[in-house]
Amino acid sequence: MFEALLRHGQRSRYYATTPFQLEVLNIPPMGRDQFFQDERWTGGVVGLGYVGLPLLLTAAKQGLGGIGFDVSDERVDALNAGKSHIDDVSDEELEKALADGVEFTTDPTRLTDADVIFICVPSPLGRNRQPDLSYVEAAADTVAQVVRPGQLISLESTSYPGTTEDFFLPAIERAGYKLDDDDVYLAFSPERVSPGDDLKTGEIPKVVGGVTAESGRIAAIAYQRIVPAVHLVSSARAAEMTKLMENTYRAVNIGLVNEVAQLAHELDIDIWEVIDAAATKPFGFQAFYPGPGVGGHCIPLDPQYLSWRAREANFATRFIDTAEQVNIQMPLYNVARISDLLNERGFPVFGTHVLGVGISYKANVADDRESASLEVLRGLAKRGAEISVLDPLVGDDRIRSHGFAPFNESDSLVGFTLAAVLTDHAGVDYERIAREVPVVYDARGVYRRLGLSFDNVVSL
Repeated sequence: MFEALLRHGQRSRYYATTPFQLEVLNIPPMGRDQFFQDERWTGGVVGLGYVGLPLLLTAAKQGLGGIGFDVSDERVDALNAGKSHIDDVSDEELEKALADGVEFTTDPTRLTDADVIFICVPSPLGRNRQPDLSYVEAAADTVAQVVRPGQLISLESTSYPGTTEDFFLPAIERAGYKLDDDDVYLAFSPERVSPGDDLKTGEIPKVVGGVTAESGRIAAIAYQRIVPAVHLVSSARAAEMTKLMENTYRAVNIGLVNEVAQLAHELDIDIWEVIDAAATKPFGFQAFYPGPGVGGHCIPLDPQYLSWRAREANFATRFIDTAEQVNIQMPLYNVARISDLLNERGFPVFGTHVLGVGISYKANVADDRESASLEVLRGLAKRGAEISVLDPLVGDDRIRSHGFAPFNESDSLVGFTLAAVLTDHAGVDYERIAREVPVVYDARGVYRRLGLSFDNVVSL
């Protein structure tokens, strides 16, 4: 069995490192094993966003069929016209996938033709920062309508441990099928994408866990046709917890460095120098950096799914909650620091023209979801500052939608009193900004990183 899993080329490496995995892999091959190992099966994706679309196209690149389903007519029409809406998929890649037979549709019944249905829908927080699983619930209802024998259902949307069982197992049972016995399988594999980075979906190892051992085994075999490495865990709950562990680890460490950055400022110590020095240690330390706060669709949200689930179990997540408090307050801390910089130089915040440099949640992406940079600028605007925004990736229309005036690099910088570097996109002329704007507040340490030294640049 283990040797058979390696037949699809040197790209495919199956990681089996626990007794559970080795025991599962020793089960002799059966019908669905051979099918997912050897046949040109079709992957169906529910939700064509930052996770679903790259996954679908990655499967197509491996020679598999693809059916992409989304409820948005506008999105599906654009995709069928060869127009990508996300940074990590080019129009050329999309056109190649269409030529290879990938289909985009708003008709959920087309998913009946898929052999694997990947669920890649949003899982945001609702009011009072409670999990909003309405998209997951809708996807489960879709599965109940289209599931058939011979299919694997795999949830990739981040949620609390138990979500796969709570939503999709009942959906399969409503359709009249029993897991495994009726040749229907159910698993969880957490999405792993890093928008704007060189590492793409087809290069990132996947964690897979089944609601049953058999479902996990089938899912691992299927995924190894798509990604270079698969790590099989004992259950869907373990896989769900893995995703929350990954992002909670980041949130807690970002919270720690944000708090230490505030202390370092009070002690007149350069936090960037301290981090660089600590990072010379070859063991026991990983560098995290302060900034305007946490943003995007993962770090601000995912730990709250774990905290919410913990409260149901009467368990207090003290580290997670403390980190969230620090990270939520970080934009306000940056607003206060910028206000102090202006006041120290005799400028009021009210009526002062401030240039916000970057409003996406991370460098070199156009995604401004949950962006802490936006929260900083909104805080300054509430104090009366006149805000313009330079962000060559987000674009003018999106900047205007947030209530700010777009600024292009060809425009004059005369009239701006302060520039706040909140997202450090590559390609921005930071040297010109420092030369022509009286005060520059660098929340990302970009001037230090680029080796640029100006007396009017103040780092977080």
